[in-house]
Amino acid sequence: MNGVRERAVAAGFAAGAGAVRVCAAGGDAPTAERFAASVARGDLATWPYDRAYAAKAADPQALLAGARSVVCVAVPYAAAGAPRLGPLRGRVSNYAWAADYHPVVKRVLRAIAGVLDEAAGAGATKIVCDTAPLAERAFAARAGLGWAGKHTNLIAPGLGSYVFLGEVITTVALEPDVPLRKQCGSCRRCVDVCPTGALRGDYTIDATRCISDLTQRRDAIPLALRPLLGDWVWGCDLCQEACPPTLRARAPALDPAFAAAGMAAGFDLQGLLTLGAATFERRFKRTSLGWRGAAVLRRNAAVALGNALDRSAVPALIRALREDPSPLVRGHAAWALGRIGSPPAISALSQALATEQAYDVREEACRALEPFPSGEALGARRTSK
Repeated sequence: MNGVRERAVAAGFAAGAGAVRVCAAGGDAPTAERFAASVARGDLATWPYDRAYAAKAADPQALLAGARSVVCVAVPYAAAGAPRLGPLRGRVSNYAWAADYHPVVKRVLRAIAGVLDEAAGAGATKIVCDTAPLAERAFAARAGLGWAGKHTNLIAPGLGSYVFLGEVITTVALEPDVPLRKQCGSCRRCVDVCPTGALRGDYTIDATRCISDLTQRRDAIPLALRPLLGDWVWGCDLCQEACPPTLRARAPALDPAFAAAGMAAGFDLQGLLTLGAATFERRFKRTSLGWRGAAVLRRNAAVALGNALDRSAVPALIRALREDPSPLVRGHAAWALGRIGSPPAISALSQALATEQAYDVREEACRALEPFPSGEALGARRTSK
């Protein structure tokens, strides 16, 4: 096996990795306990994780019997050139500006796996990229690829935190790298900039409060958190934008697939609010925004329009309240109309109470009308006729 590690690492860099490191594939009890503690606190309640999942994620043997090493890679994706957003446009996280990252990262991982399989003379690898039970950041830190920041993203030296992670688990024994002895020290810029208080400052996160998580959940966004989403319609970069090592790194994406595309300029929120199945399939199905469906994006657009407090958006929100096929979207449109609070918005909400069949939507409309005196709502209904 002489030189196998060197050839595998070189193959990773040649395929587009920004960093490649190796750790042993033994189980990691501290990682399992930290993961289980997050589950017990409810930090990950949006997702179907439990203690059994946590135990699997901390042991590569659960994915590949006889595993001896894990090759960890970081693929930089930061794209420059996002223009300043205009009015009634929604922000999108940098990682989703361009093509879906999975094919790019998997290409890097396959290049490494090919070297290892050839050296073993048989299949000796398992590729992991965001879709299998593996604590990727923990093993990346164990390999010395970087360290987990207080924003809980991995920070890779020279690359920052705008990196995609991927792993090749292998039965081939490779010399491990040494973990880095780094932490964030007293810096808490990411903690202070988070609008929802999702970051605790102790290297843990309440993901149920994270804007990125909130924009991807399939159910209703909690009422108290909706105003805090601002104009984000998919993901959030605020903690990374404030991270000094990431700002210093300014590492550009190596792969042209990550070059800033149209989504860098954000979305026309009123257009996104009318996103239909055919347009969604054509524009988003093969992107990082495509896995949650069109209704989630329309819901997020409704929240962003409510936060914009722009009365020019009221007609679009009224149409969504009356015509959108999804009760989830209609309910969030009701919330947005109540937040704007113009006479036509109040009138539309009052009318929805008489015509809406879905209980959850009627509840949203009732709550949206609570700040307004009943006489004002009735007067608004008369003036709108």
